[in-house]
Amino acid sequence: MITVKRSVLRHPAVLAGGGAAVAALLAANTVAFLRGIDAPWLLGTVILVDMLVVSLSVAATLWAVAVWGGQSDVSEARLAAIVESAMDPIITVDAQQTIVLFNRAAELAFRCSREQAIGVPLERFIPQRFRAAHRGHLEGFDRTGETSRRMGDSTTLWALRADGEEFPIEASISQAGEPSSRHFTVILRDTTPRRQHEQMLLRQQRELRELSARVLEAREDEKTRIARELHDELGQLLTALKMDLAWLRERLPAADGELAARAATMGALLDRTVASTRRISADLRPLMLDDLGLADAATWLVNDFANRSGIACEIEVAGDGAFAGVDGHVATAIYRAVQESLTNIAKHARASHAWVALNAADGQVYFEVEDDGRGIAAGDADKQRALGLKGMRERVAYLGGTLEVTRAPRGGTRVSARVPARSGGAA
Repeated sequence: MITVKRSVLRHPAVLAGGGAAVAALLAANTVAFLRGIDAPWLLGTVILVDMLVVSLSVAATLWAVAVWGGQSDVSEARLAAIVESAMDPIITVDAQQTIVLFNRAAELAFRCSREQAIGVPLERFIPQRFRAAHRGHLEGFDRTGETSRRMGDSTTLWALRADGEEFPIEASISQAGEPSSRHFTVILRDTTPRRQHEQMLLRQQRELRELSARVLEAREDEKTRIARELHDELGQLLTALKMDLAWLRERLPAADGELAARAATMGALLDRTVASTRRISADLRPLMLDDLGLADAATWLVNDFANRSGIACEIEVAGDGAFAGVDGHVATAIYRAVQESLTNIAKHARASHAWVALNAADGQVYFEVEDDGRGIAAGDADKQRALGLKGMRERVAYLGGTLEVTRAPRGGTRVSARVPARSGGAA
Protein backbone atom coordinates (compact mmCIF):
# COMPACT_ATOMS: atom_id res chain seq x y z
CA MET A 1 0.00 0.00 0.00
CA ILE A 2 2.79 2.42 0.83
CA THR A 3 4.27 1.98 -2.66
CA VAL A 4 1.27 3.70 -4.26
CA LYS A 5 2.27 7.22 -5.29
CA ARG A 6 0.76 10.05 -3.17
CA SER A 7 -1.01 7.52 -0.90
CA VAL A 8 -1.94 8.85 2.56
CA LEU A 9 -0.42 5.68 4.03
CA ARG A 10 3.04 7.05 3.12
CA HIS A 11 2.71 9.84 5.68
CA PRO A 12 5.16 9.33 8.64
CA ALA A 13 2.41 9.72 11.26
CA VAL A 14 0.21 7.16 9.51
CA LEU A 15 3.14 4.77 9.18
CA ALA A 16 3.97 5.12 12.90
CA GLY A 17 0.34 4.58 13.94
CA GLY A 18 -0.03 1.60 11.63
CA GLY A 19 3.14 0.03 13.00
CA ALA A 20 1.90 0.41 16.56
CA ALA A 21 -1.46 -1.12 15.64
CA VAL A 22 0.18 -4.09 13.94
CA ALA A 23 2.42 -4.65 16.98
CA ALA A 24 -0.63 -4.56 19.29
CA LEU A 25 -2.50 -7.00 17.04
CA LEU A 26 0.45 -9.42 17.03
CA ALA A 27 0.65 -9.26 20.81
CA ALA A 28 -3.09 -9.97 21.10
CA ASN A 29 -2.75 -12.93 18.74
CA THR A 30 0.12 -14.34 20.78
CA VAL A 31 -1.80 -14.09 24.07
CA ALA A 32 -4.97 -15.56 22.48
CA PHE A 33 -3.16 -18.61 21.08
CA LEU A 34 -1.30 -19.22 24.34
CA ARG A 35 -4.51 -19.07 26.40
CA GLY A 36 -6.89 -20.33 23.72
CA ILE A 37 -7.72 -23.58 25.60
CA ASP A 38 -8.60 -21.79 28.84
CA ALA A 39 -10.41 -18.89 27.10
CA PRO A 40 -12.07 -19.99 23.87
CA TRP A 41 -13.97 -16.70 23.61
CA LEU A 42 -10.66 -14.78 23.48
CA LEU A 43 -9.37 -16.93 20.64
CA GLY A 44 -12.57 -16.49 18.69
CA THR A 45 -12.57 -12.74 19.24
CA VAL A 46 -8.98 -12.41 17.99
CA ILE A 47 -9.74 -14.48 14.91
CA LEU A 48 -12.71 -12.23 14.09
CA VAL A 49 -10.57 -9.11 14.61
CA ASP A 50 -7.85 -10.53 12.32
CA MET A 51 -10.39 -11.21 9.59
CA LEU A 52 -11.82 -7.69 9.98
CA VAL A 53 -8.37 -6.08 9.80
CA VAL A 54 -7.42 -8.09 6.72
CA SER A 55 -10.69 -7.12 5.02
CA LEU A 56 -10.20 -3.43 5.82
CA SER A 57 -6.58 -3.55 4.61
CA VAL A 58 -7.57 -5.11 1.29
CA ALA A 59 -10.33 -2.50 0.87
CA ALA A 60 -7.96 0.37 1.70
CA THR A 61 -5.40 -0.96 -0.73
CA LEU A 62 -7.90 -1.23 -3.54
CA TRP A 63 -9.20 2.26 -2.75
CA ALA A 64 -5.66 3.76 -2.76
CA VAL A 65 -4.81 2.06 -6.01
CA ALA A 66 -8.04 3.23 -7.60
CA VAL A 67 -7.85 6.83 -6.36
CA TRP A 68 -4.18 7.76 -6.11
CA GLY A 69 -2.98 5.44 -8.83
CA GLY A 70 -5.54 6.94 -11.17
CA GLN A 71 -4.47 10.46 -10.25
CA SER A 72 -0.83 9.50 -10.87
CA ASP A 73 -1.77 8.25 -14.30
CA VAL A 74 -3.59 11.53 -14.96
CA SER A 75 -0.54 13.56 -13.85
CA GLU A 76 1.78 11.53 -16.06
CA ALA A 77 -0.59 11.95 -18.98
CA ARG A 78 -0.78 15.70 -18.36
CA LEU A 79 3.05 15.92 -18.23
CA ALA A 80 3.33 13.92 -21.44
CA ALA A 81 0.83 16.27 -23.11
CA ILE A 82 2.84 19.32 -22.03
CA VAL A 83 6.08 17.84 -23.39
CA GLU A 84 4.35 16.86 -26.61
CA SER A 85 2.84 20.32 -27.14
CA ALA A 86 6.10 22.20 -26.46
CA MET A 87 7.26 24.34 -29.37
CA ASP A 88 10.94 23.52 -28.74
CA PRO A 89 12.38 20.06 -29.46
CA ILE A 90 12.85 17.98 -26.28
CA ILE A 91 15.03 14.87 -26.30
CA THR A 92 15.77 12.61 -23.32
CA VAL A 93 18.52 9.99 -23.31
CA ASP A 94 19.61 7.42 -20.75
CA ALA A 95 23.07 6.91 -19.29
CA GLN A 96 24.16 5.14 -22.50
CA GLN A 97 22.96 8.17 -24.54
CA THR A 98 20.15 6.20 -26.10
CA ILE A 99 17.05 8.23 -26.93
CA VAL A 100 14.05 7.44 -24.73
CA LEU A 101 11.91 10.55 -25.39
CA PHE A 102 11.42 12.43 -28.65
CA ASN A 103 8.58 14.97 -28.78
CA ARG A 104 6.63 16.30 -31.74
CA ALA A 105 8.77 19.43 -32.14
CA ALA A 106 11.87 17.22 -32.32
CA GLU A 107 10.23 15.23 -35.11
CA LEU A 108 9.72 18.42 -37.10
CA ALA A 109 13.20 19.82 -36.39
CA PHE A 110 15.11 16.64 -37.21
CA ARG A 111 12.67 15.44 -39.90
CA CYS A 112 12.52 12.06 -38.21
CA SER A 113 9.54 10.21 -36.70
CA ARG A 114 9.44 9.26 -33.03
CA GLU A 115 9.40 5.56 -33.90
CA GLN A 116 12.64 5.93 -35.86
CA ALA A 117 14.34 7.96 -33.10
CA ILE A 118 13.42 6.05 -29.93
CA GLY A 119 16.08 3.50 -29.04
CA VAL A 120 18.85 4.86 -31.32
CA PRO A 121 22.02 6.64 -30.08
CA LEU A 122 21.86 10.41 -29.77
CA GLU A 123 24.96 10.65 -31.99
CA ARG A 124 22.72 10.01 -34.99
CA PHE A 125 21.61 13.66 -34.73
CA ILE A 126 25.10 15.10 -34.11
CA PRO A 127 27.52 15.89 -36.98
CA GLN A 128 30.40 13.42 -37.17
CA ARG A 129 33.10 15.96 -36.30
CA PHE A 130 31.38 16.89 -33.01
CA ARG A 131 30.44 13.45 -31.69
CA ALA A 132 33.57 12.68 -29.66
CA ALA A 133 33.56 16.11 -28.05
CA HIS A 134 29.85 15.86 -27.27
CA ARG A 135 30.25 12.51 -25.54
CA GLY A 136 33.09 13.90 -23.44
CA HIS A 137 31.08 16.97 -22.50
CA LEU A 138 28.08 14.87 -21.49
CA GLU A 139 30.22 12.60 -19.32
CA GLY A 140 31.81 15.66 -17.72
CA PHE A 141 28.38 17.13 -17.03
CA ASP A 142 27.35 13.86 -15.39
CA ARG A 143 30.36 14.07 -13.05
CA THR A 144 29.68 17.67 -12.03
CA GLY A 145 26.38 16.80 -10.38
CA GLU A 146 24.75 19.98 -11.77
CA THR A 147 21.05 19.67 -12.42
CA SER A 148 20.97 21.92 -15.50
CA ARG A 149 23.06 24.31 -17.55
CA ARG A 150 23.24 26.02 -20.91
CA MET A 151 25.18 24.29 -23.67
CA GLY A 152 27.65 26.12 -25.89
CA ASP A 153 27.76 29.49 -24.12
CA SER A 154 30.52 30.88 -26.36
CA THR A 155 30.25 28.69 -29.45
CA THR A 156 27.63 27.78 -31.99
CA LEU A 157 26.20 24.27 -31.65
CA TRP A 158 25.29 22.24 -34.70
CA ALA A 159 22.79 19.40 -35.11
CA LEU A 160 22.14 16.94 -37.91
CA ARG A 161 18.75 16.28 -39.50
CA ALA A 162 17.75 12.82 -40.63
CA ASP A 163 18.35 13.82 -44.27
CA GLY A 164 21.96 14.87 -43.55
CA GLU A 165 21.44 18.64 -43.36
CA GLU A 166 23.29 20.46 -40.57
CA PHE A 167 21.65 23.36 -38.75
CA PRO A 168 22.67 25.66 -35.85
CA ILE A 169 21.00 25.32 -32.48
CA GLU A 170 20.86 26.69 -28.95
CA ALA A 171 20.43 24.10 -26.21
CA SER A 172 20.20 23.55 -22.47
CA ILE A 173 20.72 20.24 -20.70
CA SER A 174 19.45 18.82 -17.40
CA GLN A 175 19.93 15.53 -15.59
CA ALA A 176 17.86 13.58 -13.07
CA GLY A 177 17.82 10.20 -11.40
CA GLU A 178 20.30 8.04 -9.55
CA PRO A 179 23.79 7.44 -10.99
CA SER A 180 22.78 3.94 -12.03
CA SER A 181 19.66 5.19 -13.87
CA ARG A 182 20.62 8.74 -14.93
CA HIS A 183 18.58 10.47 -17.64
CA PHE A 184 19.62 13.56 -19.56
CA THR A 185 17.11 15.92 -21.17
CA VAL A 186 18.08 18.41 -23.86
CA ILE A 187 15.80 21.30 -24.84
CA LEU A 188 17.02 22.90 -28.03
CA ARG A 189 16.00 25.55 -30.54
CA ASP A 190 16.72 25.80 -34.24
CA THR A 191 18.47 29.16 -34.77
CA THR A 192 18.59 28.94 -38.56
CA PRO A 193 15.97 31.72 -39.12
CA ARG A 194 17.74 34.00 -36.67
CA ARG A 195 21.15 33.39 -38.25
CA GLN A 196 19.69 34.06 -41.67
CA HIS A 197 18.19 37.29 -40.35
CA GLU A 198 21.51 38.30 -38.79
CA GLN A 199 23.36 37.59 -42.02
CA MET A 200 20.80 39.62 -43.93
CA LEU A 201 21.25 42.54 -41.52
CA LEU A 202 25.04 42.31 -41.83
CA ARG A 203 24.78 42.25 -45.61
CA GLN A 204 22.44 45.25 -45.59
CA GLN A 205 24.72 47.09 -43.19
CA ARG A 206 27.70 46.40 -45.44
CA GLU A 207 25.76 47.56 -48.50
CA LEU A 208 24.64 50.75 -46.72
CA ARG A 209 28.22 51.42 -45.61
CA GLU A 210 29.46 50.95 -49.16
CA LEU A 211 26.69 53.20 -50.46
CA SER A 212 27.58 55.82 -47.86
CA ALA A 213 31.22 55.60 -48.89
CA ARG A 214 30.29 56.05 -52.56
CA VAL A 215 28.15 59.06 -51.67
CA LEU A 216 31.01 60.58 -49.68
CA GLU A 217 33.41 59.95 -52.55
CA ALA A 218 31.02 61.58 -55.00
CA ARG A 219 30.60 64.48 -52.60
CA GLU A 220 34.36 64.93 -52.30
CA ASP A 221 34.73 64.81 -56.07
CA GLU A 222 32.05 67.46 -56.45
CA LYS A 223 33.66 69.61 -53.77
CA THR A 224 37.01 69.27 -55.51
CA ARG A 225 35.50 70.33 -58.84
CA ILE A 226 33.73 73.34 -57.32
CA ALA A 227 36.83 74.31 -55.32
CA ARG A 228 39.02 74.23 -58.43
CA GLU A 229 36.49 76.28 -60.40
CA LEU A 230 36.36 78.84 -57.61
CA HIS A 231 40.12 78.90 -57.28
CA ASP A 232 40.95 78.92 -60.98
CA GLU A 233 38.09 80.50 -62.96
CA LEU A 234 36.54 82.84 -60.39
CA GLY A 235 39.97 83.65 -58.99
CA GLN A 236 41.24 84.58 -62.43
CA LEU A 237 38.21 86.76 -63.11
CA LEU A 238 38.62 88.58 -59.81
CA THR A 239 42.32 89.05 -60.48
CA ALA A 240 41.49 90.52 -63.88
CA LEU A 241 39.00 92.90 -62.25
CA LYS A 242 41.67 94.03 -59.77
CA MET A 243 44.07 94.71 -62.63
CA ASP A 244 41.43 96.68 -64.54
CA LEU A 245 40.54 98.65 -61.41
CA ALA A 246 44.19 99.46 -60.82
CA TRP A 247 44.45 100.67 -64.46
CA LEU A 248 41.40 102.91 -63.98
CA ARG A 249 42.70 104.36 -60.68
CA GLU A 250 45.91 105.39 -62.40
CA ARG A 251 43.93 107.36 -64.98
CA LEU A 252 41.42 109.09 -62.71
CA PRO A 253 41.72 112.86 -62.43
CA ALA A 254 43.85 113.68 -59.41
CA ALA A 255 41.54 116.55 -58.47
CA ASP A 256 38.42 114.31 -58.27
CA GLY A 257 38.65 112.95 -54.72
CA GLU A 258 35.20 111.35 -54.81
CA LEU A 259 36.15 109.07 -57.74
CA ALA A 260 39.41 108.14 -56.05
CA ALA A 261 37.60 107.22 -52.83
CA ARG A 262 35.05 105.16 -54.73
CA ALA A 263 37.85 103.33 -56.57
CA ALA A 264 39.63 102.63 -53.28
CA THR A 265 36.40 101.21 -51.85
CA MET A 266 35.98 98.99 -54.89
CA GLY A 267 39.57 97.76 -54.51
CA ALA A 268 39.02 96.88 -50.86
CA LEU A 269 35.80 95.06 -51.76
CA LEU A 270 37.60 93.09 -54.47
CA ASP A 271 40.31 92.11 -51.96
CA ARG A 272 37.69 90.82 -49.53
CA THR A 273 35.97 88.95 -52.36
CA VAL A 274 39.22 87.28 -53.36
CA ALA A 275 39.90 86.32 -49.73
CA SER A 276 36.36 84.93 -49.31
CA THR A 277 36.69 82.95 -52.53
CA ARG A 278 39.94 81.42 -51.34
CA ARG A 279 38.42 80.60 -47.95
CA ILE A 280 35.32 78.99 -49.47
CA SER A 281 37.49 77.03 -51.88
CA ALA A 282 39.72 75.83 -49.05
CA ASP A 283 36.71 74.82 -46.95
CA LEU A 284 35.24 72.84 -49.81
CA ARG A 285 38.49 71.08 -50.62
CA PRO A 286 41.99 72.29 -49.75
CA LEU A 287 43.90 71.91 -52.97
CA MET A 288 47.10 71.56 -51.00
CA LEU A 289 45.78 68.16 -49.79
CA ASP A 290 46.14 66.93 -53.36
CA ASP A 291 49.21 69.02 -54.22
CA LEU A 292 51.29 68.94 -51.02
CA GLY A 293 49.90 66.00 -49.02
CA LEU A 294 48.22 65.27 -45.72
CA ALA A 295 50.86 66.69 -43.40
CA ASP A 296 50.93 70.18 -44.95
CA ALA A 297 47.15 70.27 -45.39
CA ALA A 298 46.57 69.33 -41.74
CA THR A 299 49.10 71.90 -40.56
CA TRP A 300 47.40 74.62 -42.59
CA LEU A 301 43.97 73.51 -41.30
CA VAL A 302 45.01 73.71 -37.64
CA ASN A 303 46.72 77.10 -38.05
CA ASP A 304 43.74 78.52 -39.94
CA PHE A 305 41.39 77.20 -37.26
CA ALA A 306 43.48 78.86 -34.53
CA ASN A 307 43.43 82.21 -36.36
CA ARG A 308 39.68 82.13 -37.00
CA SER A 309 38.50 80.71 -33.65
CA GLY A 310 40.94 82.32 -31.23
CA ILE A 311 41.68 78.91 -29.65
CA ALA A 312 45.37 78.24 -29.16
CA CYS A 313 46.32 75.13 -31.15
CA GLU A 314 49.39 72.93 -31.29
CA ILE A 315 50.02 70.29 -33.94
CA GLU A 316 52.59 67.53 -33.97
CA VAL A 317 53.13 65.89 -37.37
CA ALA A 318 55.47 63.04 -38.23
CA GLY A 319 58.11 64.02 -40.76
CA ASP A 320 60.57 62.35 -43.11
CA GLY A 321 57.91 61.35 -45.63
CA ALA A 322 55.88 59.30 -43.16
CA PHE A 323 52.70 59.92 -45.18
CA ALA A 324 54.18 59.18 -48.59
CA GLY A 325 52.32 55.87 -48.97
CA VAL A 326 48.94 57.07 -47.68
CA ASP A 327 46.09 56.50 -50.11
CA GLY A 328 44.15 59.54 -51.30
CA HIS A 329 40.84 58.35 -49.84
CA VAL A 330 42.53 57.70 -46.49
CA ALA A 331 44.15 61.15 -46.50
CA THR A 332 40.77 62.74 -47.23
CA ALA A 333 39.09 60.77 -44.42
CA ILE A 334 41.79 61.77 -41.91
CA TYR A 335 41.62 65.41 -42.99
CA ARG A 336 37.82 65.52 -42.70
CA ALA A 337 37.92 63.81 -39.29
CA VAL A 338 40.40 66.39 -37.97
CA GLN A 339 38.32 69.18 -39.52
CA GLU A 340 35.10 67.87 -37.91
CA SER A 341 36.84 67.46 -34.54
CA LEU A 342 38.07 71.06 -34.61
CA THR A 343 34.61 72.26 -35.61
CA ASN A 344 33.09 70.42 -32.63
CA ILE A 345 35.66 72.06 -30.35
CA ALA A 346 34.67 75.49 -31.60
CA LYS A 347 30.93 74.77 -31.26
CA HIS A 348 30.64 72.77 -28.03
CA ALA A 349 33.86 72.44 -26.05
CA ARG A 350 34.31 75.99 -24.66
CA ALA A 351 38.02 75.23 -24.77
CA SER A 352 41.01 77.55 -24.70
CA HIS A 353 43.57 75.09 -26.07
CA ALA A 354 43.56 72.23 -28.55
CA TRP A 355 46.22 69.67 -29.47
CA VAL A 356 46.49 67.67 -32.70
CA ALA A 357 48.88 64.76 -33.31
CA LEU A 358 49.30 63.05 -36.68
CA ASN A 359 51.52 60.05 -37.32
CA ALA A 360 51.96 57.12 -39.69
CA ALA A 361 53.78 53.85 -39.00
CA ASP A 362 53.59 50.17 -39.93
CA GLY A 363 50.99 50.76 -42.62
CA GLN A 364 48.65 52.63 -40.25
CA VAL A 365 47.77 56.32 -39.91
CA TYR A 366 47.07 57.62 -36.41
CA PHE A 367 45.63 60.91 -35.27
CA GLU A 368 44.45 62.46 -32.01
CA VAL A 369 42.56 65.68 -31.43
CA GLU A 370 42.28 66.79 -27.80
CA ASP A 371 41.00 69.89 -26.00
CA ASP A 372 40.77 71.23 -22.46
CA GLY A 373 37.06 72.13 -22.64
CA ARG A 374 34.04 70.86 -20.74
CA GLY A 375 34.37 67.35 -22.15
CA ILE A 376 31.89 65.11 -23.87
CA ALA A 377 29.03 63.81 -21.72
CA ALA A 378 27.98 60.18 -21.61
CA GLY A 379 25.60 59.47 -24.46
CA ASP A 380 26.40 62.62 -26.47
CA ALA A 381 28.06 60.58 -29.21
CA ASP A 382 24.89 58.49 -29.62
CA LYS A 383 22.44 61.38 -29.86
CA GLN A 384 20.29 61.51 -32.96
CA ARG A 385 21.68 64.89 -34.01
CA ALA A 386 25.35 63.93 -33.52
CA LEU A 387 25.75 63.37 -37.25
CA GLY A 388 29.32 64.67 -37.37
CA LEU A 389 30.67 62.01 -35.02
CA LYS A 390 28.60 59.30 -36.67
CA GLY A 391 29.86 60.36 -40.08
CA MET A 392 33.47 60.23 -38.87
CA ARG A 393 32.97 56.80 -37.36
CA GLU A 394 31.32 55.40 -40.48
CA ARG A 395 33.97 56.83 -42.79
CA VAL A 396 36.79 55.40 -40.67
CA ALA A 397 35.02 52.04 -40.25
CA TYR A 398 34.54 51.70 -44.00
CA LEU A 399 38.29 52.13 -44.48
CA GLY A 400 38.93 49.35 -41.98
CA GLY A 401 39.91 51.58 -39.05
CA THR A 402 38.61 52.41 -35.60
CA LEU A 403 37.64 55.71 -34.00
CA GLU A 404 37.18 56.41 -30.29
CA VAL A 405 35.72 59.44 -28.51
CA THR A 406 36.68 59.58 -24.83
CA ARG A 407 37.36 61.98 -21.99
CA ALA A 408 40.81 63.52 -22.17
CA PRO A 409 43.26 63.62 -19.22
CA ARG A 410 43.09 67.42 -19.36
CA GLY A 411 39.34 67.25 -18.73
CA GLY A 412 38.14 67.83 -22.29
CA THR A 413 37.46 65.44 -25.14
CA ARG A 414 39.85 63.22 -27.05
CA VAL A 415 39.12 61.91 -30.55
CA SER A 416 41.58 59.22 -31.64
CA ALA A 417 41.60 57.01 -34.72
CA ARG A 418 43.65 54.39 -36.48
CA VAL A 419 43.18 53.83 -40.22
CA PRO A 420 45.06 51.56 -42.66
CA ALA A 421 47.27 53.65 -44.97
CA ARG A 422 45.91 51.81 -48.02
CA SER A 423 42.16 51.75 -48.53
CA GLY A 424 42.23 48.83 -50.97
CA GLY A 425 42.14 46.19 -48.23
CA ALA A 426 39.43 47.89 -46.21
CA ALA A 427 36.49 47.34 -48.53
